[in-house]
Amino acid sequence: MPSSPRKTEEESSRGEQSVQAFREALEKSITISRERLQEVVDDAVRRGRMTRGDAEEMVGRLATRGREQAEDLLAQLERLLSQVREVPDKAKQEVGGRAKVARKRAVGAVDKPLAGADRVRRAARVPGFPITAYDQLSARQIDRRLQELSGAELRKVRDYERGNKGRKGLLRSLDRKLK
Repeated sequence: MPSSPRKTEEESSRGEQSVQAFREALEKSITISRERLQEVVDDAVRRGRMTRGDAEEMVGRLATRGREQAEDLLAQLERLLSQVREVPDKAKQEVGGRAKVARKRAVGAVDKPLAGADRVRRAARVPGFPITAYDQLSARQIDRRLQELSGAELRKVRDYERGNKGRKGLLRSLDRKLK
């Protein structure tokens, strides 16, 4: 089912808010390698500004908090990426659905005129495939047209169907009409 414009706007707005939140989280964070942090703390211990035990405790706490923050940022990034990945799939489904409906309408609109043209062509004995636009028609539409065909034309359609789409229901219908 196609997305409404309002739903698309809401999804877009949520995506923008998520990106903004991620950007803010990055701006508030700092990145210091554990090695660099250890160097600074070791220097403070050498100068006598803190004890070795306090230094190790502080480095441990900072590393734990840093890991948690990094995991949170990665989780946010994964959520953003999954939203971005969904957009092409949703668009593809929407376009595919609309194209399918448009195709059905177009084929339906020309079905009766084509059937009439086929009758006229056969009456005038103009050579060609018995059913115009055969590959674009549904099995139901083809089945309705079979009633008007001669045995030779039915065999021609059956042979073509076997060599192409091979729809079992249509082939059974052709075989019944040929008996």
